[in-house]
Amino acid sequence: MEFGIFIQGHLPRSRWNDDPDAEHTALTREVELVEAADRNGWKYVWVTEHHFLNEYSHLSANEVYLGYLAHATDRIHLGSGIFNINPQVNHPARVAERVAMLDHLSDGRFEFGTGRGAGSREVTGFGLPDTNVTKEIYDEVIPEFVKMWRDGPYGHDGKWFSMPPREILPKPWRNSHPPLWVAAGNPPTYEKAARRGMGVLGFNVASIGEMEPMVRAYKSAIGSAEPVGEYVNDNVMITNGLVCLEDGRKARDLVCHMGIGYLQSLVFHYHDTFPPAEGLPRWPDLIPEPTPEDVEYRINEGFILCGDPDEVVAQARRYESVGADQLVFGLPLDMGFDAALESIELFGQHVIPKLDPDPVHRTTRFRQGAPSTSRTPPTAA
Repeated sequence: MEFGIFIQGHLPRSRWNDDPDAEHTALTREVELVEAADRNGWKYVWVTEHHFLNEYSHLSANEVYLGYLAHATDRIHLGSGIFNINPQVNHPARVAERVAMLDHLSDGRFEFGTGRGAGSREVTGFGLPDTNVTKEIYDEVIPEFVKMWRDGPYGHDGKWFSMPPREILPKPWRNSHPPLWVAAGNPPTYEKAARRGMGVLGFNVASIGEMEPMVRAYKSAIGSAEPVGEYVNDNVMITNGLVCLEDGRKARDLVCHMGIGYLQSLVFHYHDTFPPAEGLPRWPDLIPEPTPEDVEYRINEGFILCGDPDEVVAQARRYESVGADQLVFGLPLDMGFDAALESIELFGQHVIPKLDPDPVHRTTRFRQGAPSTSRTPPTAA
């Protein structure tokens, strides 16, 4: 099993009280966390794209952020978690250009995560009527990228976007194209992702027990995939929380005071396509911050990994047992920079070597096994 972090420019209002430059601080400090992950053996970072979601995420131009990270890091794979591929938000040809450019700038370390947007606030902000139409839009757009990256002019005349024949440049670097992923917040998306041969980005708020049937559905379907890309990316990524400190009691106490209830309130407020969680307060009422007893429950159910490195190793193995290929942690919540940095360093030094001894990224192996693609020099039109 492989490991990564995801960042999103989370900026709860409490941070403004102590730092008038809180937005700038959040965005620059998260670069430092990615650099630390790169130094400490983490394999992936996923960078969100969100729009108009106050406090929850101020990271909107993730293609710019990823370009900076390509230069700031050496080994870690850089993923769009996600690029919004609704043409009303990002024209597909522009997305294809950005993907190929990031592929070059990162020396082949870019991971192409795709999605439809976080919810109605985001989608309707760009002129779409509601979130329901984005399923149809996604189905039209996603097969087109591999066509754009082939030699020769590309054109499209569809319901949701059209363009005359044009050569899309640059082409991806070396063999084939970056791995294709799709964000999943609902159970049916897992099987659908597998049928398309795409890796799944499991941005769920769920226990291990709830995730297991979703992983099984994906793995049952992936063997008969008809890939929308040039190869199958057999990968299930699951997101979670992490507090890994030398002192396991201090880690547990931190979970009670790092704003996790407030973050979850924002999740259900903005991600209104997620299945509603039974019994939870609805915005503007807030989910309470966890008590010490709640923290132990969350650890036991797999809602968070928390404790000293030895405890966290045992907790991570539970995800390995249900078939997850990658476990990714949202950092830094509101835990403070020093604690986030300690978690990254300890996990990288003491947990990852016990669970991921393979130096090669799983997606690299899939891409290297894809059919060779010969490129012909483009000529002036």
